[in-house]
Amino acid sequence: MRSVGLDLGARHIAYCEVSDGVVVRRASVRRLGELEAMLGPESPAAQVAFEASREGWHVHDVLTGWGKQPVMLDTTRVQQIGVGQHGRKNDALDAEAMALALDAGRVPVAHVLSPERRALRAKLSVRGELVEMRARQVTLLRGLARAAGVLVASSSTDHFLQNLQEAPLDPATRALMSPLVATLTVAQEQLAAVDKEIAQVAKADPIIRLCATAPGVALIVSATFVSVIDEAKRFRNAHAVSAYLGLVPGENTTGGKRRLGSITKHGNTHARSMLVQSAWQILRAGDADDPLRRWADALAKTRGKRIAAVALARRLAGVLWAMWRDGTVYDPGLQARESARGLQTHAQSQELRAQAMVRVAKKIQRRERTPSRTSRAKTSRASAM
Repeated sequence: MRSVGLDLGARHIAYCEVSDGVVVRRASVRRLGELEAMLGPESPAAQVAFEASREGWHVHDVLTGWGKQPVMLDTTRVQQIGVGQHGRKNDALDAEAMALALDAGRVPVAHVLSPERRALRAKLSVRGELVEMRARQVTLLRGLARAAGVLVASSSTDHFLQNLQEAPLDPATRALMSPLVATLTVAQEQLAAVDKEIAQVAKADPIIRLCATAPGVALIVSATFVSVIDEAKRFRNAHAVSAYLGLVPGENTTGGKRRLGSITKHGNTHARSMLVQSAWQILRAGDADDPLRRWADALAKTRGKRIAAVALARRLAGVLWAMWRDGTVYDPGLQARESARGLQTHAQSQELRAQAMVRVAKKIQRRERTPSRTSRAKTSRASAM
């Protein structure tokens, strides 16, 4: 079977084919379709290596459709196979390094998300951009109001437009703000629509609902975690999940001395930040009797709340993974008695599961009711005009 390496670029794709450790063919094309003569259905069988990237999943699907064996490489470990070695990094050399590693059977393979998880992650990416855009615009509008000597009343972002309309702003300032207000209104409406779609996905996905039974884990956090992990069984243990999300301390151990630093921050940034937000929610407003909260509070007394929040996020990732692996809802009593490893031996009562799913149903309802907040803001604006 042929061994091929592809370096995927925005402007062109570098192609390198290797046989028995020797380069036999090189090419450079502008788009993937131009490789059909070399990798299409009519060409000989081949295994094709390429780095995980934004277009990686599309390339994987196209190559699969052509009857080839796609191999997506883990970008965090491609230096191990010679990509960028000795400071020499260009598209042709990268394609060659990947083809040689594939031919030798020493490639660090990345996980390919299922189509359902890809669609969910794309939807969550759209939501994330809408949330960030909304936050930027709210900050700018508050600044413009302060420049006019007016402080807009504090509130959740969902109610900001209503408070802005009630603020005693002069006509000139309102005219200045009008383009941003119009854009923010549309963003709010689109965000409400996306939230409703995600709520519908959660209703149909038992894993998202299962993870959402944990404290501090809202529907979006659960959906984000599921979209990144994809399959619980591909991880050996809870520590592997934490390492995959970049929540484990960096280590520099040499000369018999072990030195641990800050977390590695490898993996999906959005999922990691979501888990940290959930940890802060547990620390600030969680049930004081919950074992996760008690554990984090004890750690905060000796190491500080910031370190405790990150450590709790790491622990929470392991708990969510164990719940998913075993098909169990969150059980505070079990967490107090056993580690995540022990969850699989515990048979949960139907009553406990029913109570947990009722809590999740309420979370879904709150997410579905988001459009009503927007409607109230629009009604308020209409009455003020």
